[in-house]
Amino acid sequence: MSRLVIHDAETKAILADTQDPAEIASLLSPLGVRFERWEVADLPPGAEAEAVLAAYKPRLDALMGETKAGTADVIRLTADHPQADAIRAKFLAEHIHTEDEVRFFHEGAGNFILNVGGKVYDAHCTRGDLISVPAETQHWFDAGPTPNVTALRIFTDTTGWTPHYTGTDMSERFPATTA
Repeated sequence: MSRLVIHDAETKAILADTQDPAEIASLLSPLGVRFERWEVADLPPGAEAEAVLAAYKPRLDALMGETKAGTADVIRLTADHPQADAIRAKFLAEHIHTEDEVRFFHEGAGNFILNVGGKVYDAHCTRGDLISVPAETQHWFDAGPTPNVTALRIFTDTTGWTPHYTGTDMSERFPATTA
């Protein structure tokens, strides 16, 4: 189940904790973060990337037309991936991107954790969640120690996805909250 936990960045006090998708969207919206629930396509587990893209084509076309994004692909990370630990570690440190980071979770779950305005927003995204984190937003992503994620990535320019690390210890101070 989707969940948003908001902490005070200094005291770590919990300021909000909700599993209501409408409330999650409302709390993230002032940050410029888009959060939506989409109906999940009826595909077999581990479906090929082409089938996943085809199943969401009408929604993707609408989203890409609205956001002027140029393309979409599918990324899959499972615990048995030979580089799972290295891939996870790459995104655990706080970083920014020069373009919006847009993900739709077809399978599995992960946490987008944002450090904005003295608060830490931990968005646990699950199957059916779409999240768009604005460019230049300090954040990190955790798929967990045993990742199982199949997500659509929507982008304008793939070079905008290069992580630019902030050098802070925020991600170590605020590990992901699980649902």
